[in-house]
Amino acid sequence: MALALLRRRRHRSASATAAGLALPLPPGAGAVAREVVDPMGSPLAAADVTVTALDTHRVAARGTTDPYGYFLAALPPGRYSVLISAEGLRPHRETIETAAGTSAPTERVWLQPAEALQLPTPGTWLFDPPHTAIRFIAKHVGMAHVHGRFERFDGGIQIAQDMADSRVRVRIDASSITTGNTTRDNHLRSADFLDVERFPYIDFTSTRFAYRGGSKWSLLGSLTMHGVSRSVALDTTYLGTVNGGYGQELRCAALATAELHREDYTLNWRSMLARGIAVVGPTVQLELDVQAMYRTHDTPTPPE
Repeated sequence: MALALLRRRRHRSASATAAGLALPLPPGAGAVAREVVDPMGSPLAAADVTVTALDTHRVAARGTTDPYGYFLAALPPGRYSVLISAEGLRPHRETIETAAGTSAPTERVWLQPAEALQLPTPGTWLFDPPHTAIRFIAKHVGMAHVHGRFERFDGGIQIAQDMADSRVRVRIDASSITTGNTTRDNHLRSADFLDVERFPYIDFTSTRFAYRGGSKWSLLGSLTMHGVSRSVALDTTYLGTVNGGYGQELRCAALATAELHREDYTLNWRSMLARGIAVVGPTVQLELDVQAMYRTHDTPTPPE
């Protein structure tokens, strides 16, 4: 569900409103609205907004603020994480809850200047699966976008004294792919696509970090899928380090994205089109929303 651009409308059905602007709500939907401003209080246009369902870790809405700094999204009832970011400013993350037929008052979000975020402590950091999501978005041929995720994976980050020398590894269980459609998921696991019986894992191994300014990094490395390895660059936003969670572990967080071309991995899109098989398009947007925990010898093991 895309973020809706706010429009001046009058509608007799339930609607969500922000600063006199309204979006009619579909039956059973709730809404969230925010006004995003810069440190001087001026409207912040084109700020990136991602709304993620907390129960499934799936992206429910994604887009940018309008020229006046507003965004308004209609959402199914539930709990969501909202991430708002803009170049050179500190990202804002919050948890919201929506209810059917209601919308909370529009709240103003001030994005503050990005501080020099403290880099993670050198050592081993392990992904925390309950707070990490590996998602993808692909355009279904002739239809809307297909959203999916991988449910089983592990990985970690080895932070070096010089951040550029740090290393990341990710191993994904290819058979854990899910898009919410059993028939499609089984086809994606088949020899037509991932061929999980022959190639059970998707692996990423980094070669280096490259600093791009502010909180932005490029993570360079090799992605191996379907028996083929290709160099990729992940556009990465570092979200900082905090103490929190079970046992007050030290955690770091980052959001990384990349565009993959399926034919690079011998996933023969054109051949399947010729055979009349309905498939997702030739490019896939990959997103890693990561939290990692600092590993120490005395870190307790969380309960089952």
